[in-house]
Amino acid sequence: MLKPPRLLLLAAIGLGAYYFVTHYRLEGLENIEVQPLGGSPAGSPSPDPPGAAPQIAPKKKPTIRIATANLGPLDRRKLDDRNIAPLLGEIIRRYDVVAVQDVRGQSQGLVLDLLEIVNQGGGTYDFAIDRRVGREPVETYAAYFFDRAVVEIDRTTVGEVNDPADQFLHKPLVAAFRVRGPRPEEAFTFTLINVQVDPAQAELELDLLAGVFRAVRGDGRGEDDVIVLGSLGTDEQGLGGLGRIAHLMWSVAGRPTTTLGTRLADNILFDSQATTEFVGRSGVLDLIQEFDLTIRQAIEVSDHLPVWAEFSSYEGGQVGRIAEANSGAAR
Repeated sequence: MLKPPRLLLLAAIGLGAYYFVTHYRLEGLENIEVQPLGGSPAGSPSPDPPGAAPQIAPKKKPTIRIATANLGPLDRRKLDDRNIAPLLGEIIRRYDVVAVQDVRGQSQGLVLDLLEIVNQGGGTYDFAIDRRVGREPVETYAAYFFDRAVVEIDRTTVGEVNDPADQFLHKPLVAAFRVRGPRPEEAFTFTLINVQVDPAQAELELDLLAGVFRAVRGDGRGEDDVIVLGSLGTDEQGLGGLGRIAHLMWSVAGRPTTTLGTRLADNILFDSQATTEFVGRSGVLDLIQEFDLTIRQAIEVSDHLPVWAEFSSYEGGQVGRIAEANSGAAR
């Protein structure tokens, strides 16, 4: 029979092991890392941290538009240009969620200033970036801008993917959202993976992104609507391992997304069988035509064109779908 002190010791070890398993995951083989599990179950975004902007009334839109915009190099020079900065704000205001790439700065100052431009006139946008920005040396990072009246974010999910071997030049930025307006159990929830593929090692990074996609989809939150968006540097035929994901669908095909019209480099990708919320509308924002710019002026804004796709505000694409699924109907 074990003596009481030994019983207490074994109990403490057991509780410690249980806490470790339920709060952490091991990643990698040669580079094993312990990483905290983050994120709420799908459909249950965590509240914003103390000091966040107050809650606002939802706009209750039947569909939302998600976009990717490589605004790079988004630096201080560009943001201080009185001809360019207003156009950057206008681009973001056209969409409900925007994944932005190629922000050049060592702090969040640039995105804060851009947010102020976006919200001129009473806008309700906010932003999200990786928590290391401003705490560690960084040169380039990605960001999300989103209308708080249309979607809410789970800030516990926001962060760059774990890449201990530094295989990505620009680590993808993940964040989970839920549409506001519908009842929480019926609202469209989705996770975005914001990417900027390095042209010098595109084949490697596109293969790695296939693993990132599967890891995000299988992270334990039960979210099947995973959307990859950003600068992929290739068309739909050159996606490598990422393109071999079953049922992968791309929003843009056969149309250039560079300002000079030379190639398709940016896209929005998702599993067509899982993300049935896609309503079939997508496109490329032509900066020259939309803002009446010359080619030179448009390139000053960006040498990439924004790409967008439209999704239903309701999970499954229709009102009541989740309620039916929870009562036994097949999704």
